[in-house]
Amino acid sequence: MNFLRKQLDKAGENFKPGSKFEKFAPALNAFDTFLFVPNHTTKKGAHIRDAIDLKRTMITVVIALLPALIYGIYNAGAQHFGQTGEAFTFMDAFIHGSWKIVPMIAVSYIVGLSIEFAFAVYRGHEVNEGYLVTGLLIPMIMPVDIPLWMVAVSTAFAVVIGKEAFGGTGMNILNPALTARAFAFFAYPTYMSGNEVWVSEASASKVDAITGETILGSLASGNEVSYSFMDMFNGAIPGSIAETSTLWILVGAAILIFTGIGSWRIIVSGFVGAAVMGLIFNAFSVNALMAFDWSNHLVVGGLAFGVVFMATDPVSAAQTTKGKWIYGFLIGFFGIMIRVFNPAYPEGIMLAILLFNVFAPTIDHYVIQANIKRRKKRLAAVQA
Repeated sequence: MNFLRKQLDKAGENFKPGSKFEKFAPALNAFDTFLFVPNHTTKKGAHIRDAIDLKRTMITVVIALLPALIYGIYNAGAQHFGQTGEAFTFMDAFIHGSWKIVPMIAVSYIVGLSIEFAFAVYRGHEVNEGYLVTGLLIPMIMPVDIPLWMVAVSTAFAVVIGKEAFGGTGMNILNPALTARAFAFFAYPTYMSGNEVWVSEASASKVDAITGETILGSLASGNEVSYSFMDMFNGAIPGSIAETSTLWILVGAAILIFTGIGSWRIIVSGFVGAAVMGLIFNAFSVNALMAFDWSNHLVVGGLAFGVVFMATDPVSAAQTTKGKWIYGFLIGFFGIMIRVFNPAYPEGIMLAILLFNVFAPTIDHYVIQANIKRRKKRLAAVQA
C-alpha cells in the first residue's frame, strides 16, 4: 500500500493548481479517496469529528446489499435450471446467475461512474461516493435477461436526469436507482413485464413449461399460486434479481439499523402500512390479488427490498422523526394499493416510493409547522 500511496502522490504533482492536468484533478482525487482515507480536515468553522464519512456509509450499504445479491445470483440460476427440469448443484446455479448478473453490474458501474467523473471534471468538484450504492442497486432490481444496452441507457438516464440535473449526490429528489427502473419500465415495457422476463432464458427456451411468471403476475391474471409462505419468504420464486428473498433482505435491514445508516422507523412503518392495506383488501376479497393474504403481500414482489433499501435513502426520504413514520406508512399503504388496483402493473412499491420522494419535503414541512403551532400554544398558555 505504501508503494501505491507514493505512486498516487507522484501522479498528483501533475494535477495540482497551475499544472498541465489541473482540470482533471477530481478524477485522480476520486481514485485516491476510494483507496485511502482523505488526508485533510476542515480548517475553520464548526465541524463534527466522527469516524464515519460518505465513503464508509456507502460501503456499509453495499455490505448490507450483499446477502440479497448473492442469493439473487444463485436464485437466477436455480429458477432457470428448476423450470427446465435439469439437475443442478449450487455451483451450477451460481455460475449461471453470475454469467447473467455480473456483466449487468459492470455496465452499471462503468456507465454511471463515467458520467459522474465527466460531471465532476466539468464542474470542478470532487467525485462523490454515492454511486457506489446506486451502481449496485440498479442491476439488482432489474429482470435477469434485460439487454445490457438497456441497463446502460437506463443508468445514464438515472444519473443525468435523476441526479446530476439536481446538482449531484445529496441534491436529488428522486431515488436514482428507482428512476432507472422507472425509465426502463416505461421505455422498454416488453423487457420489464410479462411472463418471459423473470426467469433466465425463458423467452428463448423451447420448453413449454417455462413461463417465468411472478406470483403477482399470476394473481393479476386470476390464477392460483402454488408457492408456500416459506417459499416466498426465502425467495425461491421468480422475480427481479435481488428482490425475491425477504429473509436476506431483512439481514441487510439489520445491518443498516445496527449501524444507524437506515431508518428503522421508515422500515417498520413501511411494513405496517402495507399490512394495513392488505388487511383492508382481505376484508373485501373481490379478486385474487385482494384475497391474497396480507402476510403474503409483505414477502412477494419488491415491497421488502423497496422499503429497506430504497425508501430509507437519506437524501430523498423524510428527515423529521414523525415525518419518517408518516412517509414509511404511506409508501407501504399506497404500494399495496397500486399493486392491487393496477392490473397492468401488479407491483406498486416503485411508483409509491417515487411518489413520496416528491412529497417527503411536504411531509416534513407540515410536521415542523405542527411543532411550531404546539410551541406557540404552550407559550401563549404560559404567558396567559
